[in-house]
Amino acid sequence: MVKANIVLDAKGLTCPMPIVKTKKKMKDLKAGEILEIEATDKGSTADLQAWANSTGHEYLGTESEGEILHHFLRKGGEHSSESTPSIPEVSLEAFKQKVESEESLNILDVRELDEYEEAHIPGVVHIPLGEVEKRSNELNKDAEIYIICHSGRRSEMAAQTMKKQGFKKVINVVPGMRDWTGKTE
Repeated sequence: MVKANIVLDAKGLTCPMPIVKTKKKMKDLKAGEILEIEATDKGSTADLQAWANSTGHEYLGTESEGEILHHFLRKGGEHSSESTPSIPEVSLEAFKQKVESEESLNILDVRELDEYEEAHIPGVVHIPLGEVEKRSNELNKDAEIYIICHSGRRSEMAAQTMKKQGFKKVINVVPGMRDWTGKTE
């Protein structure tokens, strides 16, 4: 197991809390030091990988011990970026109106497979956050794409990744499926 300078207990927390706590705790570390995040949320692996990638920190890997995931991140140097370009957002209410108007929309759901299978908006494209970077070529870079997750955090990270790949019109749906009351499959 990797030797960490600080251990963060995020067990029992679900998206977006492991990321929120990690971001806060990372400020206590010096460049090069390692943070271990103990989590039980299966989606935390992809979330932390994407967050580290988008902020200039290094994702070192994840080790499992029963139900507990031990994630390891190395703090980036002085050039690591905690601020990233802003992504346009749409409220869940306004987004629901667009969906219900039966307007032709491109919707990307970036939740994990088990979350997606539980319930999703009809007609969405499903690409889990951890696969967005590799699979974004399945999407039209010139189209307006609404990105949704559970709470709005993973979808924001997916939008950041896609923006770096040349997507021009990505829109984050906030807060996400957690509060969705429209039709689902």
